[in-house]
Amino acid sequence: MKVLLTVHQFFPEFSAGTEVLTLSVARALKSRGHDVRIFTGYPTSETLADENRFDQYRYDSILVDRFRHSYVAMGGQTSKIEIGYDNHLAADFFEQLLEEFKPDVVHFFHLNRLGTGLIEKAVNAGVPAYYTPTDFWSICPSGQLLRCGGRACAGPSADAGNCVVHFAASQLPVRIGALVTAVPDGISDLLVRVLGSARMPSRSLLGEVRALNGRLERNVRRLNLLQGIIAPNQMIEALLVRNGVQSDIVVRSSYGINLEPKIVLRDRTLDERPLVLGFIGTLASHKGCHVLLEALQCFSTRVIQLEIYGKETDFPDYVARLRRLASGNASVKFCGTFANEEIFDVLGRLDALVVPSVWNENTPLVVYSAQAAGCPVVASDVPGIAEAVTHDVDGLLFEPGSVKGLEGALRRLLAEPGLLASLASNSTPPKSVSVYVDELLQIWKLSM
Repeated sequence: MKVLLTVHQFFPEFSAGTEVLTLSVARALKSRGHDVRIFTGYPTSETLADENRFDQYRYDSILVDRFRHSYVAMGGQTSKIEIGYDNHLAADFFEQLLEEFKPDVVHFFHLNRLGTGLIEKAVNAGVPAYYTPTDFWSICPSGQLLRCGGRACAGPSADAGNCVVHFAASQLPVRIGALVTAVPDGISDLLVRVLGSARMPSRSLLGEVRALNGRLERNVRRLNLLQGIIAPNQMIEALLVRNGVQSDIVVRSSYGINLEPKIVLRDRTLDERPLVLGFIGTLASHKGCHVLLEALQCFSTRVIQLEIYGKETDFPDYVARLRRLASGNASVKFCGTFANEEIFDVLGRLDALVVPSVWNENTPLVVYSAQAAGCPVVASDVPGIAEAVTHDVDGLLFEPGSVKGLEGALRRLLAEPGLLASLASNSTPPKSVSVYVDELLQIWKLSM
């Protein structure tokens, strides 16, 4: 079978959860004899002609076609926002790729900066197409369902006025932006209708407002063309259906992870040694590493050690903030990144993994890896994580963004004899990527 996988960014430069999932699925398919190809994006600041935005390379013997994009006019489009979710240039190239490769099935893992127009191209070519959402991007322009200032968002309002206000506020200082996004949705929707009037003076601004206003309808219409959507949890499924996706095309299936690397066992009896914690993930504000560092300030450096794993160059301002919070604390180590195959070696050095996300996290793969390794998870109590981690059974949950809540959870690990060992022993091995691919193959065969 010929399988074309699509993801917004890919190895070797990008290695977060979505990229790891895509690579794991590709490897599992290839190991069974299937012909796999990947179409991906790559953000670049280079000035490129439209015809020079595409190149090709191999990663792990997989042929990868790459679209080098940026938020500039391209392919006859001028709206930066529209280019992010409906890129005509990427769609036209994808159409050519479908004709050249002739896949039996297309599976989308992320479409940011590539656009949902790819779905239409696959459907028009008669190729069965599927989608695994790994965040909220198809519904929410930012992918996070967060407003400036960190307030949770239910999704676009009737005229996407809250999205317009959010993007305007994101250009302002954080405190001012948080105040701006507090504008009631009814007022922001009215603002969008006024801006959309024929008297609007700035065509560029009008184009961006219209792009936001039409984003949800266009995306949902295209999602409903898919043969199936494989939602990883109940939260994602409910979000999609609530916003107009047909429930009969949504199938729920949790992600699978690579369980082939050897599990490293660890004695989690503390006795007189420090509690060793780990943070593994993107060093960006929504992942909440700052919450963990603030909580650690309540403890002696002799009782807790922290290892932080993540790429420091993607969000340098935020990393600088983290380093300021860790300044003078010898128990905190910034450890950089590691190959995904080394995940169990890293987890084997930890007593617990901390996942302090401040957004409605969509079940990060690292949680499943921790469970496979018998490493207790201390995490924010958000739906995507709470579906995987049971409080007081295989982990501890605390209120998202609450330094006091996280501090309390860590004090329990230090004070309650046997708690760490109990949580570790209760860890249930997650689904393997091999089983996940079995499920995908079964779903795909239904359309063939």
